[in-house]
Amino acid sequence: MRRILLSITLALGLALSATACAPTAEPVALDPGTVVIDVRTPAEFASGHLEGAVNIDVQSADFEARVSELDPAGTYFVYCRSGNRSGQAIDRMEALGFSDLSNGGSVESASAATGISVVTGQ
Repeated sequence: MRRILLSITLALGLALSATACAPTAEPVALDPGTVVIDVRTPAEFASGHLEGAVNIDVQSADFEARVSELDPAGTYFVYCRSGNRSGQAIDRMEALGFSDLSNGGSVESASAATGISVVTGQ
């Protein structure tokens, strides 16, 4: 019964989400070519990030300019410390015409969901 209730809750949450702003809760198989974006500060990124991730700080003044260099038709997996900033980044990216966006939540959740290792340094 508990599993059914959890499944219904998850399905309802996904159905109510007009965007991909809800952090990923289940394992994710990233398609080849998916760009993984860490939207935390450079210091947070250096302290540990998903291997191969690109750091584009959502709080920096040049966020839109840096994101505008990316292909809006591409596929993106975005994460931060808790899922809050990645949700904000996704909202801003959608306003720029991006549509294939997934919120990985925290770096730990994103690593667990994708199987991508957390590495330190830049």
